[in-house]
Order: sequence, then C-alpha cells, then structure tokens
Amino acid sequence: MWIKYLFLILCGLGAGAGLAGGFFALIIALGIISRFAHQTKTASHILLYEDMVALGGCVGTFWYLYEWKIPVGWPWLFLYGSFAGIFVGAWAMALTEIIDTIPIFMRRVYLRKGLIAAVWALALGHTFGALIYYFIVV
Repeated sequence: MWIKYLFLILCGLGAGAGLAGGFFALIIALGIISRFAHQTKTASHILLYEDMVALGGCVGTFWYLYEWKIPVGWPWLFLYGSFAGIFVGAWAMALTEIIDTIPIFMRRVYLRKGLIAAVWALALGHTFGALIYYFIVV
C-alpha cells in the first residue's frame, strides 16, 4: 500500500515541478520581468524581481494547497484584485506582442483610425465582463 502512495507523491511532485518550470520559462521567454524593469528604470534590481516572482509562485502554491484565510476585508481584496488584474493584463499584452496579434488584426479588418478607441473598448469590455462574472455569477 505504501508503494502506491509513494508513486502518487512522486507523480505529484514531478508534475508540479514540470508545470512550475514551464510557467517560469514562459515568463522569462515573454520578457515580462525584464520589460517591467526596463520601463520602471529599475534594471539594477532584476535579481530582486526574479526572487519575488519565485517567492510569489511558492507562496501561491502553498496558499492554494492549504487554503489559508486572511481576514483583511474589502479594501485589501480590492487592492489584490487590482494587482492581479494588472498582472494578467501584462501577460495578455506580452502574448499579443509576441505573436503580433494587433498588427495582423489591424490589417485584416482594415483598421486605419481609431486604434485607441478599439483598445479602450477591449479593456472596458474585459473589466465589465469580470465584474459581472464576480458579482453576479459567482
């Protein structure tokens, strides 16, 4: 019986390590950390950025596994949601930049003017969709 549990533990650890390695490799390949450091003119602290990303991954994993509860109230939830949204938005923009989605879309729909309005429409649509999901559906 203990061999079965040992096998499950090894499979879980191996899958988790593989997934985490792939996730952090994607973050590095997209250049999110280096772009943030360049944009904020804090490239001298790039090792701190990398350490904080790794620490965030570890804390997030333990938070998910052990279902930690932190009773901090709505203001902190709003702050966390804002930063999580910024992070996901940065991911989405990095992916679209890597695969050149916006220029291809502009050529396909013959969009010559109004790009700023299109970007605002996408951002507001995502924002309202998320608010509807979290306040009505969930």
